[in-house]
Amino acid sequence: MRNIKLTIAYDGTDYGGWQRQKNAITIQGEIERRLQIITNKPVSLNGAGRTDAGVHAKGMIANFHTEATIPCPALTRGLNGLLPRSIRIMDACEEVDGFHARFSAKAKTYTYALFTGQIQPPMQRLYSVHLPHLPQQTNINLCLEKITGTHDFASFEASGSRDLNAPSVRGSVRTVYEATFTQITPEISQFQFTADGFLRHMVRNLIGTLLETGKGRRSILEFEQTLQAKSRSTAGPTAPAHGLVLEKIFY
Repeated sequence: MRNIKLTIAYDGTDYGGWQRQKNAITIQGEIERRLQIITNKPVSLNGAGRTDAGVHAKGMIANFHTEATIPCPALTRGLNGLLPRSIRIMDACEEVDGFHARFSAKAKTYTYALFTGQIQPPMQRLYSVHLPHLPQQTNINLCLEKITGTHDFASFEASGSRDLNAPSVRGSVRTVYEATFTQITPEISQFQFTADGFLRHMVRNLIGTLLETGKGRRSILEFEQTLQAKSRSTAGPTAPAHGLVLEKIFY
């Protein structure tokens, strides 16, 4: 059996997220259907994560096992010839047998884009969230310093996303290696987070809370208290999905 690693980019606008679902078109489902055509057997992809509906990716990683002998370059061409143009296989290569897209991952980077001009161009509407006034960067950067390092991020985890009574090594503890907020152009600003893992909706819930701080609706002390509270009810709203991009998985 060969262990094939895929590097995948996609526009998540029209999909119900990464994970295969019965009642929605998903990235995983679309790729698996095309892989079955190429390999003549059902294929189950292991994804590095589960992006939500509307979230985009430049560097999602997935792997699968197959007895098919098709060379990796031909597999890339074949898949891209069958897949919708909103999903592209950027690379395919053989990995060692023990490689797993999710369990072998060491860190992930996400970005989140804001368009802060008064009128958002139509081309920007699917890939950045319109916020007509640039939030106060100093306060946001001070809050980002508070979340860098190892913390319990339960306050920023989607409610009901996992069984809190089930045994887990990490629970809701994650290590954030880098968290930045940068003005890319006069009208586009970007959050960037690199961590050893993310809870469900963690980035979007963080951003919703950070923007409240940047707008003066929440103090830096209140943000810090939210982090320490370990309760989703203390944090701000979930930011819209379409500003979020999975940039890279590190192994």
